[in-house]
Amino acid sequence: MPATPTFESVLEAADDGATHREVERLLRMADWTPCGAGDWAVALAAPGADVVARISPFDPVGPYTARLYEEAAATGLTPRLIAHRRLTGGGDLQVMERLRPVPPVQATEFLGRLGDGEQRLGGLGAIVRRIHAEALRELPWCGPLDHNPANVMQTRDGRLVLTDPYYADGPDLYATAARDPDAVVAAIPEHLRRYMTEIPLAESGPWDPQEQAAIRENLRLADERARWA
Repeated sequence: MPATPTFESVLEAADDGATHREVERLLRMADWTPCGAGDWAVALAAPGADVVARISPFDPVGPYTARLYEEAAATGLTPRLIAHRRLTGGGDLQVMERLRPVPPVQATEFLGRLGDGEQRLGGLGAIVRRIHAEALRELPWCGPLDHNPANVMQTRDGRLVLTDPYYADGPDLYATAARDPDAVVAAIPEHLRRYMTEIPLAESGPWDPQEQAAIRENLRLADERARWA
């Protein structure tokens, strides 16, 4: 019987080229359990620890979010990031402290202070905007800052933190993949979007299986055209 994977072995597998499927399978084998899902990712909770893994099949902004958590750590206003790995095919793994929702009034007030650049937020707003400016320059289909109050959460000790302020413009990206897949192929290398039709769409979905298959086939044919061009 194979040994139960350790967290360290899961990170090693990610470093060795694991996909989102393999990382999720290994964590489940280690008794991590589902604790949430969104449009872009699923979350698994560690057994007996206040830690979660966010696993996305395709997340262009994942590295920018991880940078925010790391560069703004001194403010105490972003989640504690334990590990971040890019996964084969364009996926993303973030392991961080487990967070809880906050009342919308508190979240809205926090976002208002962030937008005002209030010094009590330790310069967080400036860090958010600087990294976002880089993402806008470097990423096709990078969306504006996300001011959804649900992105303000709290730690176990009640500290408010900002999560996921960056996002890819999914509606436009996937509409372009359906309408003009050659534009997507020209803008995003295949190895960074291999599993883009496997995001969960747990909030705005579910996927229409025929639409999902059509986008996948459109991109495959566009990749073939690009190879022969």
